Amino acid sequence: MVMRLTLGHVEGFDETIATFAQQLGLTSIQFHTPSDLAGERGYWEVDDLVRLRERCEAAGLVLEGIENVPYRHWDRVLLGKPGREEQLENYKITIRNMATAGIFVLGHHFLPTYVWRTDLQARGRGGARVTAFDADRAADGNALAGYKLTPQEPIEGLLERDRMLANYKVFLDAVLPLAEDVGVKLAVHPDDPPVDFALGGVERILASPEGMERAWELSGGSPAWGVDLCLGTVSEMDGEVSVNRLIDFFGPKGRIFYVHFRDVQGTVPRFKEAFIGEGNYDPARVLRRLATVGFDGFIIDDHVPAMVGDEDTWADTASAAYCSRGRAHAIGYLQGLLNALATESAGQPAGAQPVAGATGVG
Repeated sequence: MVMRLTLGHVEGFDETIATFAQQLGLTSIQFHTPSDLAGERGYWEVDDLVRLRERCEAAGLVLEGIENVPYRHWDRVLLGKPGREEQLENYKITIRNMATAGIFVLGHHFLPTYVWRTDLQARGRGGARVTAFDADRAADGNALAGYKLTPQEPIEGLLERDRMLANYKVFLDAVLPLAEDVGVKLAVHPDDPPVDFALGGVERILASPEGMERAWELSGGSPAWGVDLCLGTVSEMDGEVSVNRLIDFFGPKGRIFYVHFRDVQGTVPRFKEAFIGEGNYDPARVLRRLATVGFDGFIIDDHVPAMVGDEDTWADTASAAYCSRGRAHAIGYLQGLLNALATESAGQPAGAQPVAGATGVG
């Protein structure tokens, strides 16, 4: 396999999504809790998974992987509540069914209260709409918004870091042996925002390079465990310094399973999302570093600013909103970088014929 660009974070598949990918010259796709999978029994069914993969393939797209089962499938696993054992068994059914369906990457987080921002209407370059986080405002629970996912049951008291680590260890011990057996890779996303205090009553365990390295220790070095390297979240920690540290730690181990390629301006306690190329790290240097450590997975563009004209689509279908100018800009930017890196790696002179599709680096 080669490092390649994938249409990612897609929440449902339809003709608009397929056409968008085709127009951008992409040949693979990744999903985020896809609406195409009902999961009414507490796990994803084989038939639904196969149908989704076959629909993608009919549109000329390889299904690279899926991230994040529905919250209701594993809320008790996250919280360490009664009923956890049944949910763990169901999670294992999902893993086995994915392997049977020919889908071999499953991303996960370990955030009972999910992702938080304090501003959904912040303005970036040229007035583009971006999200932002300010720890001073986060002290007021009413200011927290955005990607927040409210648990089905209120969290009583404080869910402390040690308990969250214990809950994650229980999860890993239960699912990693099966994942190894069936060849499914489980990729963990760092905590966003990566703060050292509780949000929504939960302390975070994957909010620093040390926390991510500790998770590696909890995995016991299992070949089924690795990282969904969200560069934006890691950049929120300490900019390019933390990005480089995690690439250098996990890359040589072959434990970067895929990458979310986005960036922010600023680091915790306050930051705002930005266009690729104007954030904390140099995207060309980061791609070159990924190639140097042997990363051979897929890259998605992740969160993007809403550009002029994009906001007009929000009242339309979800797929129309997804197929935005901001996303096309990010994907085009990454295609150019990957093409330049491939040309550089091949030792071709400047101005050489671009790599077909500009989506892979060998």
